Amino acid sequence: MPTITTQDLVRLVAEGVERARQDRLVRSKQGNIAWLKMKTPESFGRKSSTAFNQWWETVTMYLGFYPETVDCQKIAGIGTLLSDSALVWHLYRYRELGENDIWVNYTVAIRAEYRNEREAADAQLKLGQLKYQGSIRAYLMEFQVLINFARATCKALREKVDLAMPDAVLDMRFAHYLEDFADDEGFLQATHQAGLQVEKKKALKQAREMSGNSSSGTKEKTDER
Repeated sequence: MPTITTQDLVRLVAEGVERARQDRLVRSKQGNIAWLKMKTPESFGRKSSTAFNQWWETVTMYLGFYPETVDCQKIAGIGTLLSDSALVWHLYRYRELGENDIWVNYTVAIRAEYRNEREAADAQLKLGQLKYQGSIRAYLMEFQVLINFARATCKALREKVDLAMPDAVLDMRFAHYLEDFADDEGFLQATHQAGLQVEKKKALKQAREMSGNSSSGTKEKTDER
């Protein structure tokens, strides 16, 4: 009977602990997948109401939700979401490459085939027309959606934001941020904070005016008595 040394015993215990940890991780992932699911993206084809770039974003979000999916499953899954000429394109590529196709190459190919350059131009136009309507959160949310398609330069993006902002927001931002911004994120955060402060100040002013009117009305009724 072979002799088990102390080192062997320590190693066996460590291996057992590691196997138990891996089993818990697997059970945890299975438990999460069992109840948490994501809606399958809509199909894409000639009659689709959604532009390709926007549709492709929903696809990448969906696939990111299931990170264990391998390349051949991703490609086959995309095929089930395609119709019309898009499905014809997919099947032709499958007949040519079959199991040799990989996700990176497939992604480049389908985006090159169906990316709508007009979508970028339309987004640029909408960015120029986008105006601040009293809510900095709503403005920046719509702004972020549009810049995903516009592919504008940093300078152009900042100019569009500045032109859309009222003087009160610009004055607030310039008063608190004296140096130039190193990147777009800092610029947008500063604009966001400035907009929030202006909106809070406006809300406070309205509340004070309402309170003042109410007090004045009460005083007048008291004097009449």
